[in-house]
This record gives sequence, structure tokens and C-alpha cells, in this order.
Amino acid sequence: MRAAVLQEIGQDKLEIFDDVEATGFGPGRVRIRVRATGLCHSDLSAMAGVLPQPAPFIPGHEGAGEILEVGEGVTHVKAGDRVVVCWLPACGVCPACKRGQTELCLAGFMNAGTPNFKRPGGDVFGFAGTGTFTEEVVVEAGCAVPIPDDVPFDIAALIGCGVTTGLGAALNTADVEAGSSVAVIGCGGVGVSAIQGARLRGAAEIVAVDPVLSRREAALRFGATRAVSPDELPDAKQSVTAGEGFDYVFEVVGRSATARTAYENTRRGGTLVVVGAGAMDDFLQLNMFELFFDEKRILPSMYGGGDVLRSYERTIALWRAGRIDLEGLITHRVPLGDINEALDQMRTGVSLRTCIEI
Repeated sequence: MRAAVLQEIGQDKLEIFDDVEATGFGPGRVRIRVRATGLCHSDLSAMAGVLPQPAPFIPGHEGAGEILEVGEGVTHVKAGDRVVVCWLPACGVCPACKRGQTELCLAGFMNAGTPNFKRPGGDVFGFAGTGTFTEEVVVEAGCAVPIPDDVPFDIAALIGCGVTTGLGAALNTADVEAGSSVAVIGCGGVGVSAIQGARLRGAAEIVAVDPVLSRREAALRFGATRAVSPDELPDAKQSVTAGEGFDYVFEVVGRSATARTAYENTRRGGTLVVVGAGAMDDFLQLNMFELFFDEKRILPSMYGGGDVLRSYERTIALWRAGRIDLEGLITHRVPLGDINEALDQMRTGVSLRTCIEI
């Protein structure tokens, strides 16, 4: 089967091979025919080595498709079922799961160290234990979450990561209050989803911050009340909050520099939500006095900061009701053979989400 493979960490292009085989099928596992997958910035981060991932590997973790085959003991799905790929399935028995913090379950991360593909030259890993830039993937049964028939594969793919992450950051982690002021730094697919979440919660002012004009324009369509470049943020802070700072600031880039900017633009007693996935050697510096004196809440948000399955259901309900726009997030579509075009679209910032149709 065909798949897009990164041979070595640090390379900026993927190679399309047709000799890839999905491996590991057996009890408790399922085989999925991937129909659509989104390109998430985390895929680029893994390719660059920012996020740890063994190579060679197949990127992609934001996917949807249909079940081809189920292993022994799998009862919640059957062949022919439509599913979204959940790259962080909950085991249900670890301490985090028992506390109700299923987004902190480590079971899914353990899958990333086990190859689930092979080529004639040897084993190939799937990013985050999945690897959806391919025609078929074998994953643990918990990674396959059934979706209703009225949810298109491309929409379902977005729900598998970016939308769940951004919406959840606003609805679960921040719990944005009605009438509040919000700034979102980084307005790709995840940032725009955070904007939609803040709008749902009734934020009075939502300032979108991004260096790319097309993304700023898109943010206004999704609910931002104004959109500015990073250089214009100080003026927006003064205009919207009289210089005090925003009630909530979402950092959706994953860099210490933007996290520091987000902290400085959060009001005293306000909330900074860290959504972007950054590097282990990129440190955010805060002095002990400001940490104490400002009393700002710093809340990391992992995969939307809530139960993933409930978040999927909520997102579908909101989409059906017309309360959120998911179709508009898909600004570009490419076939798997043109995957490197999708990478360029994300690197230059011209896309919110590119759907890879397989």
C-alpha cells in the first residue's frame, strides 16, 4: 500500500512508497482504511525533531476512515463502521483515568515506540502510535472511535485532533466566562478552534494574533472581534483592556517566546492557557516575584483538557446545530501523492487545515 514516509528526523520532505505494510494486527486491534487525514503542526514538529518520535516514521494522527477488520475481543466496532482515529486512547485503569483525567493517560504514548508498519528495508513507526498518511493503519481498538453516518470523513478527521484541542482549551481548560476579554496567539486550525470556543462561551472581545494576513482574516470569520499582527498586540491590549491585559490568553504556537508574550499580555489574576506543543529544551522563564505578585493562572491544555470521547460527541452536536464551523477550517485539499505541497502550505501559513484525501 502507499504511504508517506519520513526517512530521517530533520528532513523537510516526505517520500511516497507503495511497498508499505501495516503490521501488528491481532487480538484487541483493528485495521482501518484511512479516507481522510488532516495535517497538524505537530506532524511538522515531529519531522523537525521538536517532538520526540523514532524514525523512519509515517506522520499523521488526525484521521478518519472505515474499519476493515477487527481482532479477537473487539466488540465496540465491526467491519464497515466509520471511525475517527483517536491518537491518545484512554486505558481506563491507570491513575489518571481513574481520576477522570483521561487526556493524561500515558498508554497511547507507549504505542509511539512500537513500529506498526514495515517496508522491505525494515520497520517503520507511525507518528503518535498511529500514522495516518497512509491507505491503511493497524491500531489498538481504543484508537477507533465510531462516528455517525452523517459526519463526513474530512470533518471527522479534524475532530480527531485540532478541533478537539482548540475547542477544549476554551471550554474545558480555561472555562471562559461570558463577557470576558480573550487573545489567541497563533491562528491556525487549533487557534481558530479556540476562538470558536471562546465565542461559544460568550467572550465579549476576542483578539486574534497571527503574522499571516490570511489567517487574521479567517479568524474574523470564525468569531474574532479584531485581528492583529504580533507587532500590533500592544495597541490592541491598550485599546481593549486599557492596558491591564486580557482575562484569557491562549498560546497556540508552542514556543517559549510566544508563551512569554502571552504571559505579559494576561492581566493580573488572569489565565494563560498553553495549547501549543513545544520542545523539551525550550524553557519559559518567569521570576519568582512576578509569579507570586501577578497571581496569573498558567494552565497547560493537553488534547483539549477533558475526556476525549465526550469532547468528540460535544463537537459533533455543536457542528450539527450550526454553532461551530468545521467545513470552513479546510482551506486546501490534496491527494496523498501531493503531501509535500500540504507541508509547504502549513509552513507558509496559507492554510488553516489541509485535508489529505486518500
